[in-house]
Amino acid sequence: MDFNEPEEEEFGFSRNYFLAKEAGSSGKKSARKLSDINVVDEQELREASANIEPKHQNDIAALVNSYKTLYPKWVFDLRCGFGLLMYGFGSKKSLIEDFASTSLTEYSVVVINGYLQSVNIKQVIIALAEILMEQFKSKRKTPSGNFPKLQQPFSSRSMDDLLMFLDGPEMDENDSFICVVVNNIDGPGLRDSETQQYLARLASCSYIRVVASIDHVNTPLLWDKKMVHSQFNWHWYHVPTFAPYKVEGLFFPMILAHGSSNQSAKTAVIVLQSLTPNAQSVFRILAEYQLSHPDEEGMAIDNLYCISRERFLVSSQVTLNAHLTEFKDHELVKTRRNPDGQDCLYIPLANEAIEKLLSEIS
Repeated sequence: MDFNEPEEEEFGFSRNYFLAKEAGSSGKKSARKLSDINVVDEQELREASANIEPKHQNDIAALVNSYKTLYPKWVFDLRCGFGLLMYGFGSKKSLIEDFASTSLTEYSVVVINGYLQSVNIKQVIIALAEILMEQFKSKRKTPSGNFPKLQQPFSSRSMDDLLMFLDGPEMDENDSFICVVVNNIDGPGLRDSETQQYLARLASCSYIRVVASIDHVNTPLLWDKKMVHSQFNWHWYHVPTFAPYKVEGLFFPMILAHGSSNQSAKTAVIVLQSLTPNAQSVFRILAEYQLSHPDEEGMAIDNLYCISRERFLVSSQVTLNAHLTEFKDHELVKTRRNPDGQDCLYIPLANEAIEKLLSEIS
């Protein structure tokens, strides 16, 4: 019996593996590129996706209906001071809003849609403070010593003062709390560190309870141990609904579609109309330059400053920088470098959209 047979067989496998890799690497590479894909218009794709016939509707309805038996337990958890965190595959927007509308009728409820691109967290906290103040007035009760100068409007108060007001004296047994329903607490409008810190402090306030949903697998990385256990005080519930993200998906561009030029121009018009006439004129200079020099990387900042100064649109580089900051904050203008290493400004829109934009603002 030859004991070397297994070793020779293993050597044969290894040799064949490297020969196959060598043959594969020596072959001709594909010339196909992602840009060759013939993508469709976003509106057309959305209409097609809306017409997809749903499956297993009866099973899904029975699953979601089974969660309603948990409503009393969820209310009990909130009364005990816990926050509710819903996770699982599928949109949970309808589920938690149905829970709020049917089981939290004796409490005030405020809904935050985290799937929106921008959410003003301070405006939310101001609204909560105003609701709480109305409850105090209706019960003829004043929070003692926790928010001085109550005659001053909430809109002029700092975030610390507002959160101090919401974190007043411990509630009596008969007192009610305000429930904050957060659809997608991991959404793009809420996932930055500062906003999550404010939400955690808000959740720890004595008059606030939070019911939230998450969908991103890495969401727990947004929180540290203190936020999870001491501030949010989450009670996790696995509630897969298998429901499509119809509402949440409206605010995100579809991967298989190119953006609509009409929609992009319409959004830019709205932003430009909120700016000063001089800022609009500076933007027009940049747009006209980009249309007349399609092969260039963009317009040099020094060039834009000289033309703007000649037309008496800016008096200094500082003034121009202020306009550019407005443009960049609203993503109307971006910066990239030309082959000479010089920073150039360009508008991230197709020529068709730029032309439409210029005709709109004229």
